[in-house]
Amino acid sequence: MKIAVPANGNKVEGHFGKCNSYAIVNISDDNKIESISDFDAADLCGCKSNIGATFAEMGIKTMLAGNMGAGAVTSISSNGIEVVRGCKGDIANVVNEYLNNNIVDSGISCFTHEQHHAEGAEHQCSH
Repeated sequence: MKIAVPANGNKVEGHFGKCNSYAIVNISDDNKIESISDFDAADLCGCKSNIGATFAEMGIKTMLAGNMGAGAVTSISSNGIEVVRGCKGDIANVVNEYLNNNIVDSGISCFTHEQHHAEGAEHQCSH
């Protein structure tokens, strides 16, 4: 199994649309982290990208993310990828917590997409 995580260094990026890379986490058959690699995808972040199709082609089944807009959630989940929002902290810790069934989707999407992308506007999320 493979899990994608929008990354900021070794931490989960707080907002999906602002990440410059993803951590791609390979999970072993015994449900342990096998490896974590960096997938540079600055052009593939945000709801208008084709990241969902790209991840599906890579065999990714789950995305563990911080905050995301509804468009991004739809884009990714329409490619058969489970989206789990509300994650934060160290990527390895978050993945392990997910694998131990301690993390579930927050169900909360960011709600001011247009404001977020307006020049100079500060992003706000509904959480």
